[in-house]
Amino acid sequence: MTAGERPLRVGLFGTGPWAELTQGPALAAHPGVELTGVWGRRTEAASALAERLGTRPYADAGALLDDCEAVAVALPPDVQAPLAVRAADAGRHLLLDKPVATTERAAREVAEAAERAGVASVVFFTLHFSEPTADWIREQRRAAEEHGDWLTGGADWFSPVFGGSDSPFAASPWRRAKGALWDVGPHALSVLLPLLGDVVTERIGVGRGPGDTVHLTFRHTGGASSTVGLSHSVPPAAAEVSARVRGPAGIATLPERATSAADAFGVAVDTLLTAARATGSGTATAPAASAAPGTSGATAGERADGEVEYAATRFCDARFGLRVTEILAAAEAALATAEDGTREMAGGS
Repeated sequence: MTAGERPLRVGLFGTGPWAELTQGPALAAHPGVELTGVWGRRTEAASALAERLGTRPYADAGALLDDCEAVAVALPPDVQAPLAVRAADAGRHLLLDKPVATTERAAREVAEAAERAGVASVVFFTLHFSEPTADWIREQRRAAEEHGDWLTGGADWFSPVFGGSDSPFAASPWRRAKGALWDVGPHALSVLLPLLGDVVTERIGVGRGPGDTVHLTFRHTGGASSTVGLSHSVPPAAAEVSARVRGPAGIATLPERATSAADAFGVAVDTLLTAARATGSGTATAPAASAAPGTSGATAGERADGEVEYAATRFCDARFGLRVTEILAAAEAALATAEDGTREMAGGS
């Protein structure tokens, strides 16, 4: 670290499994971060996690906001959103989980607060901060530029969270309430939107399967189409995460993610540090914890020439998080309409 550089003071908000297994360890280990403290809705959990991470617990969220320069949030989306607005209004940079919120209004408030305050925002879409998946997304964007647009795509996120696994997320109340649509739907969209373009929300096709399983069809604004399957209800033997696109360049299949979630979050922190420097607010920071393959040692999320990589801005900020929420909210509304129609037909038969 050169003279004048210092770590960014980051407060961790949340004490659940994701904070304990991913955000917390990544923040505590990152040389560019001073983990200021931990706040949680249960004070005893905040104290226990803070002790494990070597920092201090906070009983009051506002006090931690006062003491930090950036927030890392590991809370349910509809708790995260108002906290993120409050943090942005206080001039704090945002490192958020997906989905940003489960209503369009709440997600829009977050994006507009970040833009109004001029703070950096990064949403932890895991595959954009992992390898080889992040490089695969970049490669397919280059392939489209060279050979022509991708024509069709698909993504399947079938997990056994509620299907008999020992997942620590099985007891998550918000996941139980909102299902795979909102929990892993953002992952599918984070892959498809950069490659196929935006979704025409008025033309979303929907269908339900067992448990929380949903099937979606999308028409994209450039003319491409895609299908998505989402579930937390399959048995462990039927679990799968896959995505693919087809077009003039052939068929491209998403590789398996090799980066751990904690290491991926470290790269997301790198990205936030880069974005914070670009805003002119925040601080000079310590060297990044890691550099993505192909960046020649540049900070992850930043090319060697200093230009911020696309994933750090266009496809991983609060504005992109808002668009993901808008699409999922439209799909949720379409599912409700389809179910109402089914009940009407059953009642009239």
